[in-house]
Amino acid sequence: MLDTSLAISYLCQKRDKHALLYLRRNLYHRDMSLFDEIRWDANGLVTTIAQDAVSKDVLMVAWMNRAALEQTIAKGEAVYFSRSRHRLWHKGEESGHTQRVLGIYLDCDGDVLLLQVEQAGGIACHTGRGNCFFRRLDENHSWETAAPVLKNPTEIYRND
Repeated sequence: MLDTSLAISYLCQKRDKHALLYLRRNLYHRDMSLFDEIRWDANGLVTTIAQDAVSKDVLMVAWMNRAALEQTIAKGEAVYFSRSRHRLWHKGEESGHTQRVLGIYLDCDGDVLLLQVEQAGGIACHTGRGNCFFRRLDENHSWETAAPVLKNPTEIYRND
């Protein structure tokens, strides 16, 4: 049987749009185990880590429900579930800082997804930083800022 997640990762890297489209259209009918193998929490969510595909830096942690994963596979870009807004959230929908998905991995326990992504604009965090992990615990047990703001959030998110 075809390992759907590996096939999607391969086709994303090769940018074979016709084969990828065919696979995505037939995903729901051919391989329901893709979703069944995920250990969704009581709210139907799974923790999802976004990792830069080249540097391997962890960019952010978010949540996905089944619809978010389906749309991520269909679009080839990261779509998450916002717990605060109670809706799907296409990463970069407001900022333009989308994440092109190059690979999707499921951990050994089946309860965490890892997306290897190409981060548009080099900014993954809503604070204007390259990633969301910019606060480091120092020797005095205080949180210090360890990464600069690359772009002021007021320039990224316009309140028109």
